[in-house]
Amino acid sequence: MKPPAAVFAAAGSHNFGGRDVVLVVVVAILILVTGFLAASETAITRTPRVRAVSFEEEGRRGARTLLGLVEQTERVLPVVLFALELCTLVAATLVGVVAEHAFGGLGVVLATAFEVVVIFVVAELAPKTWAVQHTDRAALGVAPAIRLLYAFAPLRWVTRGLIGISNVLLPGKGMKQGPYTSDEMLRAMADTAADEEVIEVSERTLIHSIIDFGDTVVRDVMVPRPDMVAVEARARIEDVVDIAIAVGYSRIPVYGQGIDDVIGLVFVKDLMRAEREGKEDDPVTSIMRQAQFVPESKRVAELLPEMQASNYHMAIVVDEFGGTAGLVTLEDLLEELVGEIHDEYDTAEIGSERLEDGTVVVNARMPIDEVNALLTESELPEGSWDTVGGLIYSQLGHVPTEGEEVHFQGHRLTAEGVSGRRIGKVRISPPVAAEHPPADQ
Repeated sequence: MKPPAAVFAAAGSHNFGGRDVVLVVVVAILILVTGFLAASETAITRTPRVRAVSFEEEGRRGARTLLGLVEQTERVLPVVLFALELCTLVAATLVGVVAEHAFGGLGVVLATAFEVVVIFVVAELAPKTWAVQHTDRAALGVAPAIRLLYAFAPLRWVTRGLIGISNVLLPGKGMKQGPYTSDEMLRAMADTAADEEVIEVSERTLIHSIIDFGDTVVRDVMVPRPDMVAVEARARIEDVVDIAIAVGYSRIPVYGQGIDDVIGLVFVKDLMRAEREGKEDDPVTSIMRQAQFVPESKRVAELLPEMQASNYHMAIVVDEFGGTAGLVTLEDLLEELVGEIHDEYDTAEIGSERLEDGTVVVNARMPIDEVNALLTESELPEGSWDTVGGLIYSQLGHVPTEGEEVHFQGHRLTAEGVSGRRIGKVRISPPVAAEHPPADQ
């Protein structure tokens, strides 16, 4: 293959001189550097920190340098990208100058074709593809050179200056702290790792739970007010002992004028001790302990360390008007991370059941997002309701009767196990076929 200088000379152009030969050599060097930087960008961004740590533990050459780069990718990557773009633009400009000298007006067309074929395909696409296919080898190989590039202070200063300009032109996070990783990207990474058997399926589930944990509020995990077991302040210790044994709870709220007036908590161990001391006729307030209160909008990621630091296991949840919305326990928070926790005496509540015809039966208290994870054909919309039972209430506008149905966006939702004003379960039938639309749509 003839060098570029020979090709231009063969064209017989009298404008092609010694200066153009120098420019061709510079272009060739810039193309090589561009290919190296393109491969470096791909290799570094595709190398997770865990992988770099394993290389260092194995004593691989360049592993320590690679780990240093991966740990500060948000600083290194902009410098690499700036150098890559600088080489690409300069090479493209010089190609245009040389082509114009050699071929005149036709040189513009030839320069464009050269830039597309050589600079894009050979200098960027091919090196990046190779780096994807040989990530470990590429990352370890380019690490020393990229470390030297990043150590060149003037290049870092120019890059930071340009980033500062972009932050002024595009207000917001910009690139002040480098690239960002969204929750969706983290979930996708966990899914990919599980599919490739790098991590266990249970570990993927835990990772998803941890990501969701940060966005969950107390209202989503609390025991709602209607399900609370509480006792009056004037109740006798002996009577409260009977209630505690019947429900199997270790802590019970105590209220004064009503459930919105929770004044404390009573512990079963205190009840047992008082009864053994012959105080069974004393009011429960005599052994009552102080209750903790939290707003229903508080994030569980903030509440968990609070409960750990203050050594309390139950808190009363209040709404925006100061009324009692429910209660939350330390176990409720932990279950958001590790799933349902049952002891040997708990009766496990079936959360969902899928029938052969595609119908899904779920607990009316199941959140909409969890219900949608069970549906295969279409999803229920989110709105002012948090649960599937709330969706039925919203559409009906009244307390449903046993077996009452709601047709909503193709789904047929049937209220089952209605007791008083509570819906026990909801039967969700598959979307209705278009030729048989629901009567109310």
